[in-house]
Amino acid sequence: MADIAKLLSPRNVAVIGAAPKGQGLRGRILEILTAHPYAGSIYPVSRSNGEVQGLKAYPTIGAVPGPVDLAVLIIPAEFVVDELRRCGEAGVGAVIVLSSGFAEEPGEAGAKKQAEIKAIAAEYGMAIMGPNSEGFANLPLALCPTFSPAVAPGNLSLLPKMPLGGRRVSVIAQSGGMGFGFYDRGRPKELGFNHIVTTGNEACLEVLDYADHLIDDPGTDVLLMLVEDIKTGSKFSTVAEKALRAGKPIILSKIGQSDAGARAAASHTAALAGSYASFSAMAHHYGIVEGRDLEHMVDLAQGFLAAGPHLPAGRRVGICTASGGGGGWIADACAAAGLEVPELDAATRREIDKIIPSYGTSQNPVDGTAQAIRSAGYAGLAGRVAPSPMVDGIIVVMSGRAGEHVAHEREALIKLRQETKKPIFMWSYTLPVSLTLETLAEAGYPLFTNMHNATGTMAAMADYRERRERFLAAPAVARVAAPVHEHASEMLSKSRGALTEYEARRVLAAYGIGHTTGQYLAKTVEQAAEAAAAIGGPVAMKVQSPDILHKTEAGGVALGITEARVREAFATIIERAQEYAPDAKIDGVLVQPMAEKGREVILGINTDPLFGPMLMVGLGGIHVEVLKDVALGPVPLSKPAALALIDQLKGRALLDAQRGAPAADVDALAELMVKLSRFAADHAEAIAEIDLNPVFVHPKGQGVTIADALIIQHGHG
Repeated sequence: MADIAKLLSPRNVAVIGAAPKGQGLRGRILEILTAHPYAGSIYPVSRSNGEVQGLKAYPTIGAVPGPVDLAVLIIPAEFVVDELRRCGEAGVGAVIVLSSGFAEEPGEAGAKKQAEIKAIAAEYGMAIMGPNSEGFANLPLALCPTFSPAVAPGNLSLLPKMPLGGRRVSVIAQSGGMGFGFYDRGRPKELGFNHIVTTGNEACLEVLDYADHLIDDPGTDVLLMLVEDIKTGSKFSTVAEKALRAGKPIILSKIGQSDAGARAAASHTAALAGSYASFSAMAHHYGIVEGRDLEHMVDLAQGFLAAGPHLPAGRRVGICTASGGGGGWIADACAAAGLEVPELDAATRREIDKIIPSYGTSQNPVDGTAQAIRSAGYAGLAGRVAPSPMVDGIIVVMSGRAGEHVAHEREALIKLRQETKKPIFMWSYTLPVSLTLETLAEAGYPLFTNMHNATGTMAAMADYRERRERFLAAPAVARVAAPVHEHASEMLSKSRGALTEYEARRVLAAYGIGHTTGQYLAKTVEQAAEAAAAIGGPVAMKVQSPDILHKTEAGGVALGITEARVREAFATIIERAQEYAPDAKIDGVLVQPMAEKGREVILGINTDPLFGPMLMVGLGGIHVEVLKDVALGPVPLSKPAALALIDQLKGRALLDAQRGAPAADVDALAELMVKLSRFAADHAEAIAEIDLNPVFVHPKGQGVTIADALIIQHGHG
């Protein structure tokens, strides 16, 4: 791969198409570049000017003295391809193509020019960003090859004097404006930014290439990503896992969740948005924190930056406030975020009672009243709550208007932060002044003005810690023995596009998924009668045809059939199937024992075009048909991951003991999910879909029963 380091951390920069101030974007690029103390050389390249904005200009890239690490192209699209070749011949290591007019445009001409960019990059080994990019910023280097006004000279320096938590965040966005929007929202909060990268059309380097590079960058502790299109599903998994293992949270928003959003993504990037449900499942599996909007994502970032490795061990929050109403309000927000606000232990309450008036309360929320804040300060109150074994994190309700009061507490706040490993958030119910922001950032406290963002960030941090610990501790999903794999592959190769239940059960049984005991394929009435007699008791009878996937709709299912009714049922099933699909090939009728009832669950495999096979679990009946209560996960799944997937179901409690009914065998269900996921992963090249529906989960210790099974191979239909 081309050298991204040469792109993002160049020793010198050439601006091709540079123009004097006031001449649109071509002038603004050089103006912003030279406004910051970048230590490297900057070379304007202009055919019509010998000097541009006080710098000597060169007529061509080849005329620039010495090697050039990075060239910035701000020229019309029709000249880009030829100029890139000149850059390649001049030994330029990396290029940003800011110009638009490529694959984002309708028609074939733009796409053709973009394909030429990719070919040139490969020919010369150049790292190329764009086209249609807004450039990037390397804040520690004070390098800003962009026309974004967010980094234009202003009141704020590029980096704060004391970044929040002493740590930095990098931004990668497929939307140029939104990428620098994160910086514009985050810098006033004293967040330290490392890189801001806008990828444009991604002719060469895609968003995941930059993420992979920045995860290795010691200056990046958190990643903010805005994504419209993911090109390579396997690369997403690799990068996401790399970030999770490194303990560098990815906070990501994916455009295309709605139909309108998907249309916007497609029209803006000339790329399909993809399946959001599968994406969300992948994000959940790899601990990616999904963000809603700019403010929410910046707030998430400041929480993670401030906490560093000291994430909340659980979901219990201690609340400190001088306002009873504010404390109650933030407590409600905690509940909405899935956090707990437990009553504090007696020892902690005794310490709190020493500093609050009699009309305050120490139970939680801790209402110290204004009197305690004046005497002990926010640090004094929070410092007495933090040691409690009943809380995992603290939220302080405060007024950010009182900048001088907060500054007066500076040393106490710093000392508390050094002594306390639990995250402490500040929520200001008033708009904060800059002195408050600067003081709290220096002391290591994130300040929130949106209470739901404060509680949501605390919850997201607890979730991230839990998911990361579970992922790192999960054992590898055991592979099946080679003969088992080969046997299943052979059976699949001999089958048609859609496998009947009789065929599917035999393939799945090779992996220990269900069994074939008591399963008879009857081709005649007599065979059906003999099968029923062998089974004894009522039987289920189902038409078997690769052309009839939905047997019930065809009238091809009969349940609870006694021996006396088997012949009649056989004839009826065949007759209805032939009426439903006259040209269908009918293999016969499956005769099997009636499944013992239990909690009804659906399991399935669906192959996502980007991420490959995904396992789905859902509660059966109305829950899946009407409420769509399902959860997805990538295959193969470990048992802890399978249990976590079950826990995502909104109706999860229905699997617990209910109204005298014993708890369901969730453990057996998870083991079945592991086996099914292993099977799907091993045979991904053959299998498009699998349905196990319904699966009956029996009382704890009694296992599960697969009542029906369907396998559809690629190419069916």
